[in-house]
Amino acid sequence: MRLLTVLLLGTVCGPAHATDPGPWATYRGNPQRTGSTDDKPGPDKPAVLWVLKSQDHFVAAPVPVRGGVYLSGIGAFNRPSASLFPFAATSPPKPTWTKSAPYLKLASVSSPAVAGDYLVFGDGMHQDSGGVLHCVSASTGQPLWQLVLPGDLIHLEGTPVVADGRVYTGGGAAGVVCVELGTATLDGKEYGLPAVAKLQAERWKDLEAKYAEAKAKKDDFAIPPDEGQLLKFAPKRVWQQGAGKWHVDAPLNLGAGDRLLVPTAYLDKEKVGERALYALNAKTGETAWKRELAYNPWGGATVVGDVVVVPGSSVGYYLKELKGAKGDVTAFDLKTGEVRWRKEIPTGGVLGCVAAAGGLGVCTATDGKVRAFKLADGERAWLYDCKAPVFAPPAVSGGVVYAADLLGTVHAIDLTTGAPKWTFSIPKEAGAPGMVYGGVTVHGGKLVAATCNLDGPSAGKETVVVCIGAK
Repeated sequence: MRLLTVLLLGTVCGPAHATDPGPWATYRGNPQRTGSTDDKPGPDKPAVLWVLKSQDHFVAAPVPVRGGVYLSGIGAFNRPSASLFPFAATSPPKPTWTKSAPYLKLASVSSPAVAGDYLVFGDGMHQDSGGVLHCVSASTGQPLWQLVLPGDLIHLEGTPVVADGRVYTGGGAAGVVCVELGTATLDGKEYGLPAVAKLQAERWKDLEAKYAEAKAKKDDFAIPPDEGQLLKFAPKRVWQQGAGKWHVDAPLNLGAGDRLLVPTAYLDKEKVGERALYALNAKTGETAWKRELAYNPWGGATVVGDVVVVPGSSVGYYLKELKGAKGDVTAFDLKTGEVRWRKEIPTGGVLGCVAAAGGLGVCTATDGKVRAFKLADGERAWLYDCKAPVFAPPAVSGGVVYAADLLGTVHAIDLTTGAPKWTFSIPKEAGAPGMVYGGVTVHGGKLVAATCNLDGPSAGKETVVVCIGAK
């Protein structure tokens, strides 16, 4: 495992620009990867607003969706789940809707892209062969279409990008795939999403009626319908690049001039892939420029203005690999791909993406340090020590940086100075140990964090999702 509202076209939601995905239509909410889109700071004095205890492990970051928060989990035997919980909730929150098997067959470590009333997310992890890109209704969870990508080392771990009516996603060994969000096909015919939703609703109503009829006849073999029996719509494909050559697990990003930033990794064990950053023409998939990288870019690229910032790590998301980990942060010119500056980090890998705000690029590292670099020249502005390794990317909102470490502690840090503001222990305050992999999400002055115990001293133990705010 490699740990990843827009205006749409015409009849779907209206026109948009490929260079502006819109809030939460891309990883961490925006091209700057801040983990917040309203720039409201969290509380001055953090307190627990609600807690959800679970046996699932939460690898992907929570995402705000239409007054709720979306979470994907991994249960026993890799049982998948995807749920929407209300933001304004009591403990424990009750889901608005939940998806699991048999509709979801593979666990998802991908946060969704939010596009109006649609959610698009991928599934599959490194050990899986093949993955699926899903489009569902945000308000009801109703499945709309699926893009099935079979094959070895194919999985969809990075958050897609939705812009200009198109969906862009990485697929591991499948490279990068571009499909139309609002056009799905079935039996050679094309349908818009409103028509797809209507047909799926009619199909579900028919399945329920047949089940009710079987029960009325006291049929011992009557089985309740499941969403796996819905119609198998697929999105209309536009283009695909890098299949069998690249290994794209990180989230993609969009910059000005329709530049689609594609980070590809090299897998040392399998001896496949390429350690590089590609800039593609989003409309055609053609390569504008390519730059080789020293380390694997698991966190993906951050875009702010004409600057692209890419983190690098010599290790993946594995605790046993932390010793001797190295990393770097490199800034490129968006138009030409020329290196503007590069900073080596000899004591830790930078696994999470860089969050850009206030003229700074803020990153976390496995050595437990949070570093802020000046975007203009790469000079370090400040350094903060979490005193525990960090996998998750930071969030920035309202002049405050929020970083969560592998002990489950959330650190609030002043963006300008790097001075500590407060710390919040999830194990102590929420009542269960756990590591944070996906990062803190900040929305409406509240923080949401979810823990993972797939590895480490608390492996297999209970996890939590906690909403932090002001009492």
